[in-house]
Order: sequence, then structure tokens, then C-alpha cells
Amino acid sequence: MTKQPGVETRERLIEAAARTLRAEGYAGTSARTIAKAAEVNSALVFYHFGGVDPLLLAALDRSSEQRMAAYQEAVAEARTLEELVEVATQIYRADLEGGHITLFAELVGASIARPELREEIVKRAEPWISFIERTLERVIGGSPLAKLLPPRDLAYASITFYLGVNLFTHLDADRSRTESLFALAERVAPRAKLLTVRLPRRRP
Repeated sequence: MTKQPGVETRERLIEAAARTLRAEGYAGTSARTIAKAAEVNSALVFYHFGGVDPLLLAALDRSSEQRMAAYQEAVAEARTLEELVEVATQIYRADLEGGHITLFAELVGASIARPELREEIVKRAEPWISFIERTLERVIGGSPLAKLLPPRDLAYASITFYLGVNLFTHLDADRSRTESLFALAERVAPRAKLLTVRLPRRRP
């Protein structure tokens, strides 16, 4: 089925916005540079999205939607903390190679000076926090580790860690330092196995 011209233009703009943001950064991304990459008139950025920021958020939404679908399937197979750490490492590497880290980091950086953008980023982080919380609850819920580190709090910590690692990746040219953090998590996870054993319920 052939897409309508308006739908096709929106798709081209979203794809071009993602490419431009990854290549030029937020400071170098404008209606003109996005339109040039999409090979359309820059006025169409405002016609379809109302501005550059809404278009960039649409590009982030598209990337997040695709990643959420893929990662829900990936973590569904994880049954232990070790397996979860392994999947998390794979997710980090996939996000890095796919450019999602750059999309997210650039918009977070831009939101420091733009409160309206900050609110939108926070809103988009919430589904990921909930996703991580549900996953942790499934894997470690009811265990001593969950009592020590509640899944909701650990989900917030995971997002904070993810963002910090993503930003530091830009300074870590060979990725050796960031990779060492995941290697550390892989070494610690087996040692925390006893803390993930679910406690038997007390009889009344």
C-alpha cells in the first residue's frame, strides 16, 4: 500500500532528524539542516511538527518505540541477575552502535537550558523506568536483594547509570572504561546470587 504524500514526508523528516542530530549534535541541528537531509522544503518541518524540538522528540519516540519492542523480548528470557546483566550489556552496546545514545544524550544536554524540553524528556523516561522496575521485580522480587534495593529505586539508579555511562562514552574513545563497568557488573552478579534467592513466606 502506497503511503500518502504527507505521511511519507513526515517519515522522511523523522529519519532525517535522527540522522542530523546524531551527526551534527543539537547545536548543529536546525530546520534547514534537517530539511536538506530529507530533501524537502524547511517550511515542512513547521507544517508537520510545529518546530524543530517536536520533530526531534518524534525521532526519539520512534527510536524508543523500536527499542522497547526489541528489548522487552530480550529481557523476557532473563531469569537470573547474571542473565539480566548480560542482556543489559548487550542493550548498551546496541544503543551505542545504533546511535540512540547520541539521540538521547544530545536532547538531555539541550534540556538543561530549555525547561520545556526537559519536561518532555522526563515524560519519555518514565516508561523505561517502569519497564526496568517490572523486569527487576520479576527477576529479584521477594528476595533479600529486593528488600535491600527495592526495584523502583534500582530502576531509577539504572536510568541514572545509563545516562552517565552514555555521556562518558563520548569521552572514552576506545570504550575501555565504560566496558570495564559492565565487566565489573558481570563479576559481581554471581556473588550476589544468594541475595536473589526468594525467601519462603511466613505462615500466619
